[in-house]
Amino acid sequence: MIAITRLAGFLACFAILGACDAAPQIPQPVKSAANALLGAADDPKVNKDWKNPKLTYGLRLSAAAEERATHQVVYDAAYQQISYPNGDVAADRGVCADEVVRAFRLLGVDLQRLVHEDMRRAFAVYPKRWGLKAPDKNIDHRRVPNLATFFARHGRSLTVSTSGDDYKPGDVVAWALADGRPHIGMVTQRRSSDGKRPLVMHNIGFGPQIEDMLFGLTITGHYRYHR
Repeated sequence: MIAITRLAGFLACFAILGACDAAPQIPQPVKSAANALLGAADDPKVNKDWKNPKLTYGLRLSAAAEERATHQVVYDAAYQQISYPNGDVAADRGVCADEVVRAFRLLGVDLQRLVHEDMRRAFAVYPKRWGLKAPDKNIDHRRVPNLATFFARHGRSLTVSTSGDDYKPGDVVAWALADGRPHIGMVTQRRSSDGKRPLVMHNIGFGPQIEDMLFGLTITGHYRYHR
């Protein structure tokens, strides 16, 4: 599980997005023990099962999450104007929500467009914590509460449990940090050393990592979104 001392260092990292937001000093990505097994994105040995239509959608998402953990990404939550649809900030920048968006995009799912279109249809049901009076296609999909709302509306909102077996590959999990601020990641098919929990791909300040942290924070949502 993630050490409490490491988590404490991230509590100052959140301000702009309402998700995993920018730290005053942006930390550089480091490799966890699980990530070290994955190689680099251009390594032919890297799991590319997200391309395999014969696998379940969840396993394909899990493979996409593993692919994301091979990238070096500096934690940066600066607001940016980006293209639409299929827009993204620079490939070597991003926060927790960006890594979930990027994993889905490997399977051809553009959450920027889907969230924006849904917010245009039903803006009133989305959180009102940033003072916006209309959707903003540059930022809405990069905010954890918006992603959670979208997944609950258009996917399945599942029971939050304390059993690792209830969390399947490709599921999306949202958490609250100790100060209540949100975080998000994706469940992989990899398991903890004791086999009791799936490992999770997330970015909490050191780039996309695959770690044994599912129950290291307070879970606020558990979602399954398959296209």
